[in-house]
Amino acid sequence: MIEHILIATDGSAHSRTALEYGIYIARKLEARLTGLHVMELLQLQAPVFSDISGSIGIPPCQEFLPVMENTLETKADSILKGFRQRCEEAGLKPDVKKRLGVIDEIIIEEGRQADWIILAQRGEHFHLGGGAILGTTAESVVRKSGKPVLVTPATYRDIESMALAYDGSPPADKALKMAAELSEKAAWPLTVVTVSNDPAVSDRVCKQAETLLDAWIIDWDIIQLTGKEDREILRFLQDGSAELLVMGAYGHNRLRELLVGSTTSNVIRKSPVPVLLTR
Repeated sequence: MIEHILIATDGSAHSRTALEYGIYIARKLEARLTGLHVMELLQLQAPVFSDISGSIGIPPCQEFLPVMENTLETKADSILKGFRQRCEEAGLKPDVKKRLGVIDEIIIEEGRQADWIILAQRGEHFHLGGGAILGTTAESVVRKSGKPVLVTPATYRDIESMALAYDGSPPADKALKMAAELSEKAAWPLTVVTVSNDPAVSDRVCKQAETLLDAWIIDWDIIQLTGKEDREILRFLQDGSAELLVMGAYGHNRLRELLVGSTTSNVIRKSPVPVLLTR
C-alpha cells in the first residue's frame, strides 16, 4: 500500500513537525522515508537582495549568486544531516536528497517515485512577500503531483483515530477508499463526517458511504452535521475527535473557488491535525 514517503524539509520548526509525523507513519506502515531539501535560488529575487545590490551599484545575480549557492549548499547539508540523525534515533534509515530549482516543481518531480508526499502547513519563508507554502507550494503539489499529500500542522500528536470528510463526489469516493485502506493497515478507527443543510442529500451521501464501507473490515462510524462545510469540519477536529483528516482535494472548479473560497484550502490552513489530501 504505502511503501515510500517523501518529506519536503526546509529546517523550519513546522518542517520538523512534518518529520515527526513522517517517522510515526513510516513506522506504523513499515514504509521508507526520503528527506528532500530544495535549494530555492529564486530567493535571490527577493526585494532585500535587489535593494542591497542597487544601493552598492552591482547586478544582484552576477555577484551574489556564487556566494548564495555556497550558502544554500551548506545549509542544505546541515538540514539533511539533522533529518537523517532524527530518523536514525527512531530506528529508521532514510534516504536524503538536495536539489536546486523551484520548490514545487522539484517536489512534484521527486514525488513521482514516492507513494505519499508530506509537507508542512508553513515553511521558513511563510512571512516573506506573502509566500506562504500553503498558498503556493502545497496547492501546486496537491493539484499537479497526482499523489496523496499530507499537510501537517504546527504541533505534533500521535495519531490514534482518523476522520474522512465525505460529500459523495468522485474525489470523496477516492478519499474514502484510501482512508479505509489506511484504517485497515494502521488499525485506526474511522469516522466519516458529512455536512449538508439538506436532510435528503445528507441521507443519500451517508447511504453511499455505508455501501462503500461495507466492503471493509474496519472500525467505522458516520456522523451527519449541518452548516458550512469547512467550519463544521474544523469544529469537529478542534473538539479532538480525530488526529488525522482525509479528504478529496479541490472538488470544485477554479472559478467557483475564486468566488466562494475552497473548503480544502480553508481546512488545511486552519486544521489542528494533519490533512491527507487526494485528487
